[in-house]
Amino acid sequence: MIEPGQFTYRRIHRASRELLFDCMTQPERLAHFWGPAGTTTPVGGITVDLRPGGAFEMVMVNDTDGSQHTMRAVYVEVRRPERLVWTEPGVEGGMITTLTFTDLGDGRTEVVTHQTNVPAMFADPRAREGFETSLSRFDEYVAALTELTAN
Repeated sequence: MIEPGQFTYRRIHRASRELLFDCMTQPERLAHFWGPAGTTTPVGGITVDLRPGGAFEMVMVNDTDGSQHTMRAVYVEVRRPERLVWTEPGVEGGMITTLTFTDLGDGRTEVVTHQTNVPAMFADPRAREGFETSLSRFDEYVAALTELTAN
């Protein structure tokens, strides 16, 4: 049996914790970046019941063939704007994702994404690359948002 993995990603954004937290919890914002490159997540396919025990679900659509993949999670902890935790009970091992938003005191916020109980299929290098493209899409979306508010 392969032991589940752990992964940590750190990104720094020139944005407030509140804005970044809202981007990760509001369907109309999530639709702009959720999912790896080559997928679209329509706002109508996003469920956010923002409370411990509440549903967090996404239907991602492959841009090439229209196939769909649904991510089903349950919120474990919701502490705006510091921390957001969800578990994916249907994923082998019950993968847990924790987002921590840290104010760096200079108009920037560090977002740490920590995943535990990551099954081997999600730990595969190609799967990790796909996840990182989703983080890059988030970076681009936040940069565009903050540029709009700066002008």
